[in-house]
Amino acid sequence: MTRLIQWLTGLLLLSLGTVAQAAPHCSLAPGGDRQVVVGPDGRTVLIHLPRAQVPEAPAPLVILLHGSGSTGAAMLRDSRLAEAADRHGFIVAAPDAGIAHDKGFVWNIPGVPTVAGTVPGPDAPDDVKFIGALIDQLAAQGCVDPGRVYATGLSGGGRMTSWLGCVATDRFAGIAPVVGLRAGNPLASDPARPDPTTCRPSKPLPVLAFAGDADTTNPIQGGGARYWSYTMHAAEMRWAGLNGCTAAPTTRWVAPKVYEERYTGCRNGADVAGRITVGGGHSWVVDNDALWAFLSQHRR
Repeated sequence: MTRLIQWLTGLLLLSLGTVAQAAPHCSLAPGGDRQVVVGPDGRTVLIHLPRAQVPEAPAPLVILLHGSGSTGAAMLRDSRLAEAADRHGFIVAAPDAGIAHDKGFVWNIPGVPTVAGTVPGPDAPDDVKFIGALIDQLAAQGCVDPGRVYATGLSGGGRMTSWLGCVATDRFAGIAPVVGLRAGNPLASDPARPDPTTCRPSKPLPVLAFAGDADTTNPIQGGGARYWSYTMHAAEMRWAGLNGCTAAPTTRWVAPKVYEERYTGCRNGADVAGRITVGGGHSWVVDNDALWAFLSQHRR
């Protein structure tokens, strides 16, 4: 009996060792920025690895999307999100969009005109598919925890972040659009309202949006370009409805000149909140630590 127990114990340890050896080990060394090739088309993505990352433990991932006509490198620099990543231990991926524009790129949001005024055609690069491939690749390499993937972005990148929440909900644990919260395309018959058929998330999704009340590009009061049209408040209410939020919205000051509108009592704890900077314009009006504090509460 003793030999049988020893044999079974040895077999179990051998099995556990085999599983441990099979687990992927992230080859990206912590600390600093590097370019990673994603997909068969060879598109590259700028990745920031936090100094605090433990390579043996897959880290959370924040996908950072640049504004229209910009680049991932410029967005990583201007947002200073890498500094927050170093403090809190998450990875930042800052890709370039798929459509070239001026000196940078624009995102492909189907049915919505870009800043160039044209709607991307059927042959335009599929940015949703590309971002999904990025997540899969980093997860397969053992670098990223697929249950803790989040998206944020500025302006056109904020609108793309919103679009990912609408059509690729299962890939994300939360989103945080900046001067770009949307809840689907403007309704063709009434652009002052979001079209419910263009945003049908598969599950409740936590949303924290940032904006400035002096933004004239994507005004929180609505209007602006064809891709914008309805108010930020309409977008918040639509997301609150999608998330099944039942409590009356509240408003409170969270910092000097920054107030927050929040919807709670939502399914799966998927709150919807908008932080408005009084006098803020069309820029990265974000407290990066507050952004991470909100997103990091949630897992997919």
